[in-house]
Amino acid sequence: MSGARILVVDDDKNITSFLRRALSYSGYTVEVAEDGEAGLARALDSPPDLVVLDVMMPGLSGYEVCRRLRAGGDVPILMLTAKDEVPDRVRGLDVGADDYLVKPFALEELQARIRALLRRREPEAARQVLRFADLEVDTGTHEVRRGERPVELTAKEYELLTLFARHPRQVLSREMLLERVWGFNFEAETHVLEVYVGYLRQKLEAGGEKRLIHTVRGAGYVLRE
Repeated sequence: MSGARILVVDDDKNITSFLRRALSYSGYTVEVAEDGEAGLARALDSPPDLVVLDVMMPGLSGYEVCRRLRAGGDVPILMLTAKDEVPDRVRGLDVGADDYLVKPFALEELQARIRALLRRREPEAARQVLRFADLEVDTGTHEVRRGERPVELTAKEYELLTLFARHPRQVLSREMLLERVWGFNFEAETHVLEVYVGYLRQKLEAGGEKRLIHTVRGAGYVLRE
């Protein structure tokens, strides 16, 4: 998403200066706020395409800024922190962050995560009805059916199933699924993918239908009959 507006909120001037130069060089329009209050005000006044948000700031913390931004909209939020403990990362995600990166970080990784978050914001292609066996996924209405039976899914369940439906009979790796649906990769510790595959299987097979999402041991998952 070339030319996207990115707001960097961090009280460390070395970090903000570095990110302004590096991200501008990559083609982004970069704005900077040096504390939580200023960052929140700027993001609410003129919503950017993505926010890079430090956690530990004087006054309004990154967690609180994230919570308030999420309450008012769906701008992608990438949190930066010096803490590498799982509870801290989980807290960031619980208040609404889309991804989490620990300082010090490699610029290449930051840019890759920004690209992944922005891709998820791009308008979806024209409406399609994806069909496989008796499964039908309408990308316009987000309706899912097994034969004549409607299947009610949460937003994440729908996103995961749609990814399978766009790649039938292809083995999709665990890493690829986590990156495309959740946008972060430390979830290996929490088994979120296995849990959501389980949810999908329960709902897709609730009428006694045959299993469509299969585990390929050591490789990932595949949608096949």
